[in-house]
Amino acid sequence: MADTSGSQKTEDCIFCKIVAGELPAEVVYKDDETVAFADINPAAPVHLLVIPRKHYTNVVEAAADDPALIGRMLAVLTRLAGEKGLLEDGFRIVCNTGTRGGQSVPHLHFHLLGGRSMAWPPG
Repeated sequence: MADTSGSQKTEDCIFCKIVAGELPAEVVYKDDETVAFADINPAAPVHLLVIPRKHYTNVVEAAADDPALIGRMLAVLTRLAGEKGLLEDGFRIVCNTGTRGGQSVPHLHFHLLGGRSMAWPPG
């Protein structure tokens, strides 16, 4: 089982359950550190989530413990953007942090959105 130590127990975290294979997800990529899967409520034609296997509540916690992880996750996001044909027309990467930042699942995750024009400001 993946290392999911951190501020929240595996049994309480929906994304830790996906990492552990306890909940289904449309997984599109995985490696030793990350898992990427389709968002169940897509906000764009392409809407993927990239999460670390290790549980971090948010980007602040991950950056304090393993700052290089953020860069590796961005590399996965851009790789997936290329695989989904988003490099030419563009895409958006979003990382919400905390309730006021719009974070709905307390496990670090980046959204990859593409396949349509994005408005600004995002909301």
